[in-house]
Amino acid sequence: MGDYFKSNPDTQGMFGEYGGSFIPPDLQEEMNRITDAYYSISKSHQFISELRSIRKHFQGRPTPVYFAKTLSDECGGRIYLKREDLNHTGAHKLNHCMGEALLAKYMGKKKLIAETGAGQHGVALATAAAYFGLECEIHMGEVDIAKEHPNVVRMEILGAKVVPVSHGLKTLKEAVDSAFEAYLKDPITSIYCIGSVVGPHPFPMMVRDFQRVVGIEAREQFYEMTGELPDNLVACVGGGSNAMGLFSGFIDDKDVNIYGVEPLGKSFKPGEHAATMTYGTPGMIHGFKCYTLQDEKGEPAPVYSIASGLDYPGVGPEHSMLKDLGRVNYVTADDEECLDAFFQLSKKEGIIPALESAHAVAFAMKLAKEKPRQSILVNLSGRGDKDIDFVVENYGIR
Repeated sequence: MGDYFKSNPDTQGMFGEYGGSFIPPDLQEEMNRITDAYYSISKSHQFISELRSIRKHFQGRPTPVYFAKTLSDECGGRIYLKREDLNHTGAHKLNHCMGEALLAKYMGKKKLIAETGAGQHGVALATAAAYFGLECEIHMGEVDIAKEHPNVVRMEILGAKVVPVSHGLKTLKEAVDSAFEAYLKDPITSIYCIGSVVGPHPFPMMVRDFQRVVGIEAREQFYEMTGELPDNLVACVGGGSNAMGLFSGFIDDKDVNIYGVEPLGKSFKPGEHAATMTYGTPGMIHGFKCYTLQDEKGEPAPVYSIASGLDYPGVGPEHSMLKDLGRVNYVTADDEECLDAFFQLSKKEGIIPALESAHAVAFAMKLAKEKPRQSILVNLSGRGDKDIDFVVENYGIR
């Protein structure tokens, strides 16, 4: 498996024909500094041992793998959950935020800047900033601020400044634009901590590397529980960090089927979903090349998902490559299926999932019915505390 990670990405940050860094020259200089620092620091004993200590004693890793017996009995198949909802702050996001903040500290940065959709990345980065004594500024679309109010409060309690973004659709893409603008004003003392496996090189590689802990743990845990590897892996995909985290542990296992679940939203019509892999074409967004949803002018198209963390018109470049290689199957779940899975998992297993993760659960339930003799390992990437007010106010309790 080592060979795959050594050659992906290449030295230019390309995953096959995707990725790279297409940004202004002054910002590229700063990206080069981040890349150099990451390559030198991330291999040092001090950095690795500090990160391992943080994961164990602060984050509470490893997170368990859990056999969802009641759900499995109902659907057929054997559904297992990698419980990233039990990672400190309630999602997988802290895995890369602590890594990015540790890198920032080693580089002598004073301030962390980021975007957030569902707020989980914002909360995780605000947590990391508090831990390391750094300033933190989080850009968030006004639509998402309203939908994810509990996370906004958490960020502010943790000491972060939340910057509302009021242009365009007021969601994740606009939050990324706004955060980039803030970072451009002061790239020397601040660092932009991208919240997924997207953006210019080195971020897709760096975030994946910090998230690899999920796949490494899950592989070992699943084998210990069952004596074999899972037949199927399932994870939701917006930008794709939780999915790359899980998938990375099994990329070379050809007998393991891998599914990335995108949000089909209200319908397949443009503007009513964010299923980038399913309906998109290769293009440029936020300084890198990937599959994108574009309008007639080639601009990023309007997107929508019930889950704030999934409504992005691009996707990670590594996912784009894995799609073209046929290694990962990119599939969809719509709002209705997501809500059904949200309540099913809550009532059957006592686990309230994030709406993002509920997309993966929804597809796993469907897959279990189709393949009743197979095992399915789902990355339960986050818990649903942030979503309960929004769900109940808009859809009631089922």
